[in-house]
Amino acid sequence: MKTTSVRARGIDRVIEVLEFFRATRQPTTIGDLARKLNAPRSTLYEIVNSLTEAGMLEQTDEQGRFYFGSAVYFYADAYLASQPLVRKGRDEVMRLAELAGETAQLCMLLGNKYTVAHMQAGSRLFRISSETGVLVPIPWTASGRVLLGNMTREQVLAFIPPEDFRLPNGKTVPLDDFMNDIRMAHEQGYVITAALADEFTCCLAVPILDQTTNQPIATLCFVVPIHTPEERRMELIGLLKTSSSIVSARLGDGKIPATAR
Repeated sequence: MKTTSVRARGIDRVIEVLEFFRATRQPTTIGDLARKLNAPRSTLYEIVNSLTEAGMLEQTDEQGRFYFGSAVYFYADAYLASQPLVRKGRDEVMRLAELAGETAQLCMLLGNKYTVAHMQAGSRLFRISSETGVLVPIPWTASGRVLLGNMTREQVLAFIPPEDFRLPNGKTVPLDDFMNDIRMAHEQGYVITAALADEFTCCLAVPILDQTTNQPIATLCFVVPIHTPEERRMELIGLLKTSSSIVSARLGDGKIPATAR
């Protein structure tokens, strides 16, 4: 039992190391890693050496900093090959960005946070600073309101940490307003938010639905300047709905609805 417990703690530490690199997105020395994780340096030397031998980490410079290695790319490639949602959603994001000239995204939940799975910048000069894989509080996003469409008030409270309702500008999203946004997103099949995480942007999100449960499993989004006219916003919602129908259908029986062709 003791051996099993020690092994489990060791695996937890490996996961902690990989998560650190994913979250920080930059090379780090073992010494800095030990300080940030409050872990024994000897333990981290052993873990980093093992991960380096496996190609999951690699030394990036003469200062002894480490970051993800080439093996991670091939693991990710194997994952992508097994995930039609990400593949098909990514293709549709690229098509939408080219068609509309706006920044398009494929978004989903990772645990109790929101993240961008793929983003394609539009052709206009307006640029959005957003990276794939960065975890963001759900109440900061349009997609979060769409993706929680099947949750009750009690489930939302249990799922989202209380501090996540505080926006970057210090204002708090009222729970009643958030729940009303979720209800509206569920009823109308889209949501538009403005000046939440960024005071200069407007976000438009439409669900990709699981064809078996009819529940949202991801979103297709546009991120546009906040002064974008209402007529243009609704035009973009129409494009998102068409694309989401295509992706949803391809995840199901593969038959694309006539209205989405």
